Amino acid sequence: MRKISIFLFFISTLQACGIYSFSGGDIGDAKTIQVDYFQNVAPLVEPTLSQKFTTALQDLFTRQTNLSATNSNGDLHFEGEITDYRIIPISATADQRAAQNRLTIGVRVRFTNKKKEEDNFERTFSFYSDFGANQQLTGSVLESAFEEIFERLTQDIFNASIGNW
Repeated sequence: MRKISIFLFFISTLQACGIYSFSGGDIGDAKTIQVDYFQNVAPLVEPTLSQKFTTALQDLFTRQTNLSATNSNGDLHFEGEITDYRIIPISATADQRAAQNRLTIGVRVRFTNKKKEEDNFERTFSFYSDFGANQQLTGSVLESAFEEIFERLTQDIFNASIGNW
């Protein structure tokens, strides 16, 4: 029982200091995060994409760190735009028809760390989700694709900005 108490004390101490998180993020002295709206400037526009991606990025940081979200003057600041949204066939059947399609989303991100300016960057992140050619990219198929893509994109952005990867 004593070992469990010591372990719990140690864990609470690490979390309370705010510098280290078990997700691997190093937020240093940062207290706030600002995620601006990522406008969709891709040639093909999905109406809900911008809002859903922006929310997914903000949610990841507020879940995996103790940063507080703010609308302006954040210690960590993310801005950018969705630059790619495309659907292409990736495999064919014997009669030369698409058997599977791929949705790819690309996002250009500008990251500013007011507390540690050497960590600032501008990069493009991209990921995809495959779905059957007989499926329409609407409803649950679209939501499932967004979920898969957003999970990877937001984690890649997290790792590049504060994950020390």
